[in-house]
Amino acid sequence: RGNDEKYKVRMPKLRMVREYRDKRKSIDDVERNIFKFKKSSEEKNKKMEKEEKIFRETFMYDKEIRVLSRATAECSVPSQRRVDLPLTAGEQLDVIDTVQGHAVICRNSQSRYGYVLVEHLNFR
Repeated sequence: RGNDEKYKVRMPKLRMVREYRDKRKSIDDVERNIFKFKKSSEEKNKKMEKEEKIFRETFMYDKEIRVLSRATAECSVPSQRRVDLPLTAGEQLDVIDTVQGHAVICRNSQSRYGYVLVEHLNFR
């Protein structure tokens, strides 16, 4: 019996515990990231509601906000007035409403609303 124990190979328990602990940490990190994502989406929804409220007050817009089409900004344009939407080249915009003349009301990815001239947009 003494000789059998001498040649028996034993796995160290400490190594298995570390691996399990590392795996558990990685699982906990993934779960935490999911909760952070939900929190940021709630903040984003609040911001969108705030921007929509400002938009309705500024433009006196009482209709339902529906996206008519999507457009891409062809060039960067700074805003001239408070109601104009500043553009960056290649930015995706949602067209909300058409207005008299050459302007449309658009919404950008940060949920900001404003007037944009049709000549600055590419409707593809």
